[in-house]
Amino acid sequence: MRALGDTLLVATHNAGKLEEFAALLVPLGVTVRGAGAMGLPEPEETEETFLGNARIKARAAMEATGLPALADDSGIEVDALGGAPGVRTADWAETGEGRDFGQAMARTHRELEAIGAPHPRTARFRCTLVVLWPDGEEAVFEGALEGHVTWPLRGLSGHGYDPIFVPAGHERTLGELSFEEKNALSHRARALAKLRDALGA
Repeated sequence: MRALGDTLLVATHNAGKLEEFAALLVPLGVTVRGAGAMGLPEPEETEETFLGNARIKARAAMEATGLPALADDSGIEVDALGGAPGVRTADWAETGEGRDFGQAMARTHRELEAIGAPHPRTARFRCTLVVLWPDGEEAVFEGALEGHVTWPLRGLSGHGYDPIFVPAGHERTLGELSFEEKNALSHRARALAKLRDALGA
């Protein structure tokens, strides 16, 4: 896999994700820029897979700037809900005034209670990364973090569904872990570790 160059465009408008990416990409020695900070529009995610939506975001960012672009699509899969919300993870947070992940987490709990799902309510976070160069070369990396969901919310750190997700082998939710602790084990960290390995970093 070829080098990324001096500047890598991360195709996200999510400040929490961008912060994680910037920290995890430090070993590569690249300048990380976010799509939101560059004023790029968010493309519509129309695919039914994490890979498909990551490709949409990477392509839109790369074509708008001419820079190598990295995009991820990620989400939480709850086994008792048939893998939902999955690729609809962010959709469950949509409101008329932006995203509300408190609403999304409450819906997850409500649906689990409605079917009397047994404990532990196993789940996993998945992340698919796509790196796309201006000449069309593409690299794909995936990471997953197994665990279970809990209720009520615990912790104020992280973002998204972190306050209801307990990683396997841990007692605290991702929302209770420090930034550094989360970055040592997250699904995104695991996918990025594969990227760094591919680059020999």
